[in-house]
Parts: sequence; structure tokens; C-alpha cells
Amino acid sequence: MSDDRSLDPEAAAAIRRVRRLMMVAGATTFIALAFVLGVIGYRLFNLGESGAPPPAMAAAALPHGARVLSTAVGDNRIVLTVEVDGTVELHTFDLDTLRPLGRVRLAPPP
Repeated sequence: MSDDRSLDPEAAAAIRRVRRLMMVAGATTFIALAFVLGVIGYRLFNLGESGAPPPAMAAAALPHGARVLSTAVGDNRIVLTVEVDGTVELHTFDLDTLRPLGRVRLAPPP
């Protein structure tokens, strides 16, 4: 089919349109496949940075007789509300390392 002179002009134009359409479809498929392979390669090479490390085993040292009233998680922190001998305390821990960050005692005004 390399000799287009044997075809009538309408058939030759239709063949040119089909060839152009196939080239556009092939280029689009190639670009989409390259994009997908690029994303897969990026995810494989950055695998170590994507996940957070598993939390370590930790135990909070609470006073004897303490009772946990509630817990809250937010802003990369864990807050425990604890009642100790009738006073309420807030114990704050880092969510990633479970390291104690602070303690606040809530006491009634004198």
C-alpha cells in the first residue's frame, strides 16, 4: 500500500486521517504508560520515607491510684486526662515517639 496513486482521492484522505488518528492514540498511550511507570519508580525509590515508624512500646508512669478520665489525639500529640487524689492532671505525649512532653495540674482557685 505504499503506492497511493492507485487509490481514489477520498480513500487516500481517509487513510491519512486513520494514520494520523493512530499516531495520536499511540503517542497518548506512550505518554500515559511512561507516567504510570514513572510514578511506580518514584514510589519504589522513596519507599523508606513514605511510612511512619511503628510506635515504640512505652509505659506512662502515673501516680498510684490515678484514674484515666479521657484521652485525646490531635496536632501530633496524645493528651491523657488523669484524676489523682481529687485533682485533674493533663499528661501530654508526642504521638510519634510517645515521649512525655508535659504535665499540667488543674486545681481549683485558692
